[in-house]
Amino acid sequence: MADISLTETQFESVIRECREIFLTKMKDYGTAWRILRAPSLTDQIYIKARRIRSIGDKGAQKINEGIKPEFIGIVNYAVIALIQLDLGTEERLELKEEEAAALYDKYICAARDLMLNKNHDYGEAWRNMRLSSLTDIILMKLMRTKQIEDNEGKTYISEGVDANYYDMINYAIFAVIKLNYETT
Repeated sequence: MADISLTETQFESVIRECREIFLTKMKDYGTAWRILRAPSLTDQIYIKARRIRSIGDKGAQKINEGIKPEFIGIVNYAVIALIQLDLGTEERLELKEEEAAALYDKYICAARDLMLNKNHDYGEAWRNMRLSSLTDIILMKLMRTKQIEDNEGKTYISEGVDANYYDMINYAIFAVIKLNYETT
């Protein structure tokens, strides 16, 4: 069994990688993502997860970009979705880079804290999972999120869409850790 502190170190490394891409894309596009409603972000994450699954199922790809950038995209779009749930889409489409970075840090740190708590209880079980299973779980979380969105956010017993976004972040980061550090 891997050391939990190793997971935390690897998790932080992936967070830095995702954050750097988020901030670099902001230099190119600003905060154009502020126009997107949560369901649009859910669909964007779905597209990325479906591509990962499609590549795995077909064993080949035609676009010269692997699955790692797709998992990073899932992380970043899920953080953006959490920001949008907090701020809404009606006001202030432009955010200063410092403000966007602070919001990114707020939600990615909350995801990390959730991971640490769950990882403590589950004892590094994710390390024995296949990439295909991590992808399938992300797709399941997306289907749950879509259903909750279609129900206008109402649930009877389940957590809301934010909990699903946090789980998507953590499963996608686990996938990047596997791609970065584990050999098959």
